[in-house]
Amino acid sequence: MKLNIKNTFIEHLPADPNLENTRRQVEEAVYSFVNPKQTKAPKVIHTSLEMATCLNISEADTKSDFFKDIFTGNQIYPETKPFAMCYAGHQFGNWAGQLGDGRAINLFEVEHKNYNWKIQLKGAGETPYSRTADGLAVLRSSIREYLCAEAMFYLGVPTTRSLSLSLSGDTVLRDVLYNGNPEYEKGAIVARVAPSFIRFGNFEIFAARNDTKNLKILTDYTIKHHFPHLGTPSKETYLQFFKEVTTRTLDMIIAWQRVGFVHGVMNTDNMSILGLTIDYGPYGWLEGFDFGWTPNTTDRQNKRYRYGNQPNIGLWNLYQLANALYVLIEDVPALEAILKAYEVDFEQKSLQMMKSKLGLFSSDANDVKLLQDLEDNLQLAETDMTIFFRNLSNFSEARTGFNTIENAFYDLENMSDEIKMRWITWFESYETRLKKEHLSSEERKEKMDAVNPKYVLRNYMAQLAIDAAEKEDYSLIDTFYQLLKKPYNEQPEHQQWFAKRPEWARNKVGCSMLSCSS
Repeated sequence: MKLNIKNTFIEHLPADPNLENTRRQVEEAVYSFVNPKQTKAPKVIHTSLEMATCLNISEADTKSDFFKDIFTGNQIYPETKPFAMCYAGHQFGNWAGQLGDGRAINLFEVEHKNYNWKIQLKGAGETPYSRTADGLAVLRSSIREYLCAEAMFYLGVPTTRSLSLSLSGDTVLRDVLYNGNPEYEKGAIVARVAPSFIRFGNFEIFAARNDTKNLKILTDYTIKHHFPHLGTPSKETYLQFFKEVTTRTLDMIIAWQRVGFVHGVMNTDNMSILGLTIDYGPYGWLEGFDFGWTPNTTDRQNKRYRYGNQPNIGLWNLYQLANALYVLIEDVPALEAILKAYEVDFEQKSLQMMKSKLGLFSSDANDVKLLQDLEDNLQLAETDMTIFFRNLSNFSEARTGFNTIENAFYDLENMSDEIKMRWITWFESYETRLKKEHLSSEERKEKMDAVNPKYVLRNYMAQLAIDAAEKEDYSLIDTFYQLLKKPYNEQPEHQQWFAKRPEWARNKVGCSMLSCSS
């Protein structure tokens, strides 16, 4: 396995001079050198061959001991220096100070076909930023991250990627139910990949410490290597940089809303500067359509990170980034104009996204009301989001409209006549609206099916894979990995996964809500 190693990050950004792996405040540095923890009996249990190919790693390579040792942290790739990044963040709306890569260790950069990738291990041991934690990860959360990152990529959602999922061979102590009864679980490591893992919090920490020198170094590096089209650094360049970050962030969140993904912990340290979905912690997929749903137990009371609030939180986080970059720009009206444009763009892009889900591509004055009525209806009775929108592409006329989507309801038998009548009324409006389009029903179905996935990583599916893996059966991991590579295809051989959440999974821990530290 011969990799084309680059070192742009560590060569151009300031390092922590302290080489001890001790918890501490790290100042005037973007990262600290640290080696992964040696593990007892590592075992690679799944690899994304597509991602491996992007790194010029062959299938034969992925089966080698060298691959296993490198991507479980048991061996350092020649002439590389692993490190953990230093950043801060706002958590649940409150300033948390220094955070950093507490259980992620960056291995190296690989350049292949003029594309630069950063590879890091999650769950590979403690770093100077681990605070009171052990820097490790357990199998259940690692399976969820590994599968979801790849699933999101194939859904067309901007995301970090997964390369490999491995058992460490060690056990990790976790209190999964938060009831004071911790138990040992299987340790695991995910090798994840992205063009950059730089977050909003990387900029915030320098701003908070009035370290303008290193804030500028980091910002200039980010523009040079990830936004080179913006040109030579200047106040205008920094402003354009911020504008592009707002656009990418919004586009990412619109994609989340389209497929029903809820991140669960949109703290500023979990916001990618490239607009990528990053840090798959307590995420979840909408099953019953519900603007108020959050997958995060820590957020259960205030529901700050609920599905319907994700666009607003994106904007709030961008305000924090604007505050961090202000010292380089010093133009409040210009920054506020960009943030205001986010709000306007959200309304427009959200409308277009929802219209595409309904097969509406021309303009009509009543489209907003049609969508509002639909969203109201979807919440009258528990309605599976994925099944509803996928089946809607089969709509032909109002008279049979309800029958088209009836298997999306969780409790059809007890649905009131009033709710059924509201649906029939909506389908009459929808039929009238469709007549203003110029597409055939076949063309409309094709376009709708291209934006409404048939298969997503439902919470109970991930739990089934976890339960099997705990018994050393990794077949479901591969089943779901293969299924989710083609989420918009019919795949009749996998029809069983186009189904509502089973009743057993309704309140099962892991299937519906997770905590931040899982």
